[in-house]
Amino acid sequence: MAWIILILSGALEAVWAAALHRTSQATGRRRLVPGLVFLVAVLASTGGLAVAMQSIPTGTAYAVWVGVGVVLTSAYANITKVERATTARLLLLGGIAASVVGLKLVA
Repeated sequence: MAWIILILSGALEAVWAAALHRTSQATGRRRLVPGLVFLVAVLASTGGLAVAMQSIPTGTAYAVWVGVGVVLTSAYANITKVERATTARLLLLGGIAASVVGLKLVA
């Protein structure tokens, strides 16, 4: 159960990163809804990490949490055309995803 919570918490890391990106408009004014999504997601994400760390070693849990967040945030950025999906970038993100799976296998 801790691993499921950890993976979902990593996914929420991608949610709060995307919401944080959307909090500013071109005019520099802050937008309320993305700000609230950011706040809820960051609290749930770090809370889930804390719960998972009760039964998964700290280093492993943190690496998986960040890895899932990085891969999903980058995927979102590629889909929304905020970043270009180059071959090198996709290969390196695949390496991060493989490392996350590897940490699960050896933990």
